[in-house]
Formats: sequence, structure tokens, C-alpha cells
Amino acid sequence: MDIRDLTADDLDAVLDIRKRSFGLLAVADAQTWRAAVLPTLAQGRYLGAFDGDRLVATARLRSFTQWWHGRPQPMAGVAGVTVSPEDRGRGLGTTIMRAALARAGSFGDAVSALFPATTPIYRSLGFEHAGARYQVSLPAAALRAVVPSQQVKLRRMGPGDAAEVVSVLHRVHAATRASGPMSWDEDTWRLWLDDKDDFLYLAEDGFLVYRWDGSDMEVDNLVAGSAETARALWSVVGSSSSIAERVTATVAPDDPVLWLLRERTKERITRDPWMFRVLDVAEAVRRRGYPAVLTATAVVQVNDPLVEGNTGRWRLEFAEGAGVATALETAAAAGPVLSVNAFSALYAGIPTATLRGSGLMSGDERYDEVLDAAFAARPYMLDHF
Repeated sequence: MDIRDLTADDLDAVLDIRKRSFGLLAVADAQTWRAAVLPTLAQGRYLGAFDGDRLVATARLRSFTQWWHGRPQPMAGVAGVTVSPEDRGRGLGTTIMRAALARAGSFGDAVSALFPATTPIYRSLGFEHAGARYQVSLPAAALRAVVPSQQVKLRRMGPGDAAEVVSVLHRVHAATRASGPMSWDEDTWRLWLDDKDDFLYLAEDGFLVYRWDGSDMEVDNLVAGSAETARALWSVVGSSSSIAERVTATVAPDDPVLWLLRERTKERITRDPWMFRVLDVAEAVRRRGYPAVLTATAVVQVNDPLVEGNTGRWRLEFAEGAGVATALETAAAAGPVLSVNAFSALYAGIPTATLRGSGLMSGDERYDEVLDAAFAARPYMLDHF
């Protein structure tokens, strides 16, 4: 079995396995997929496993920025993990994923995330359930009551606004101390903003991406840095309520729109979970944000069978919104014991009580309250990949 970087000459074979794994793609979608994939090939972000000359498995590493308590950091988004149907059961999924995670580490990525088609394989590689992509279904008429601010100027946007969209995301997610949301790079945003079926609006501190979904509306992205901009953008969606009956919107679990509505009764919310993994304990802790009011220290024991440098006892120090992880001697002061799965979940805000109750965390309980306060989060994503 040979694992190597994929090239443009391999894309027909990649697309064939992708169709067999995830279903058929429309011609236009296949063209968009190729346009998105081509720039990543030279970067070493698409790996293939070959049995002789035959492609049997693939994995793609998407270059994202992800926010944790308002601090941005590079994140390796794992996607396009496929195994040819006739080769399943040979451990190829694990093999290609190990190679992908090693490659992510070589890029300097300290964290990774993915939307799982199945849980066991990713859990065996250190990923654990963390956050979700939330979608709420609302009566379109409920948004009609959102009164727009006349002070907010909106304009239509397109591919040329990719850099401004990235800038807005950085400013808004930092200010709201968001945990979990990620952003594409400028080149990918430029590609997405060229979709002729989407309606796109930009404000100084927010933007909106939505479309018709049959006779209803679908909101992909609505990011706003102020109540005035939130009202202005949601009122644009609500202005279609004379035709559309319902709006399905991707939102944060505590999105302000749910407090802008005049009336709330029963809401239909779907939750698409994603999994998360810490690839480098010291760097992941250093790059994350924390509550500025917290000054505390904790000790944890992390066990990571895949990344040797993560295994050991760590002293975690938090002060002035920053964190530092320092490796300790094995005989150092006792602390709770966590697999890398559990540490990844803790990093993403899963409470220590949940981790202990599920058997993912054991040992000394003296630092539980500190760990809960430091890593507190309601992780979410607004995008699927």
C-alpha cells in the first residue's frame, strides 16, 4: 500500500470513489468540487492510498481558521475520507486517516475537526464529539416583525468581497468570544460568493447568504456584530414572508435572532454533530482564548497513543485570557486522567461531570471546577464541510 499526494491526474479516480461513497454529484457540483480541490493539491492537502496503480482511499485536509473563546487559530478540517466499496474492511480508513493527521501536524495545525459519517473509526484516532451545526426552522412571518435599523447600510456582495467577509468574521467572532465557528480562506470564499443562486448582502459588521429552497427560504450564513445589523439582515430574509412559509437558518445555539422574535413557541431545531481532536496539547492550549477574569492552575494526565508528544502530565496555567501547558515529570502532582479524546472534548467545553459520567475522565477531582471555568464553551459551526 502506497500513500502519496494526489495530483490533477488522479481527480477522475477520486471523483469516482467519492460518488460511490457519498452519492452522485450534479455536473455543476462536480465542476465546483474540482475548482475547490485543484488549489489544494500542490499544498499536499489531498492524500490517496494506492494498491498498485489503483486508488483505494482518500482523505483531504481543508485549511480553516477556527475560533476558541474569540481567539483564531489554524484548524485542519478533515473531509473527503473515502474508501472504495470493494476495499472496505481492510483498515484503509484508519491507514489514510493516520497519514492525514501526521500531515496536519507537519503543517503546524494544533487542532482538527470533522463531520463524521461514522463515529468508531474517528474515536479510535482520538476524535471526540464536541459541537454541532444547528439549524432552526421558523415561520417566515415571525421574521416580518423584526424591525430593521435605518442606520445600517447594506449592499449586494460578490466574489470581490471575499477579503471583507473574512475580516468581518474575525472581528465578530473575536468580539463575541465565539467557540467553534470556522472560516474558509479567501480563495474558497471567492468561489462560494460566485454562486448565482445565492443572495448576498454585506454590512460594515455583518453579512448574509441565503437562497430560495423550493417555496421556502434557506439561510446559510448570517453573521452580525451588532443588534442593529442583525435586525437589518434578518429583516431582509423576513421581507420574503409574503411568499415563503418557512425559513430554515443555520444559527448559533444561542443566536440573537431567537431573542429578536416577537413570539416563540415550538421550534424545530436540527443538530449535525462534529468531532474534534487536539493534535498538539501545548500549542492548542497556547492558541486558545480563556475567560480574562480567571487566574488558576490545574494538572492533568493526557494519554495519546497516536501522538507521543501529547502523552504525559501537564500543568495548565490560566491568567489574563491566556493559557500555557507545561510538561511535567511523571512523578509530579496527581491530576485527573484523560484520554486524548477526553482532553479534546474538555477543550471544546464539554463539562468534567459529563466526561466523568461517560467514563472518559477519571482520577483526582480537585481541578474539575478550574477546568470547567477555563474551557467553558458552547461550540458550534455555521458551515458544513
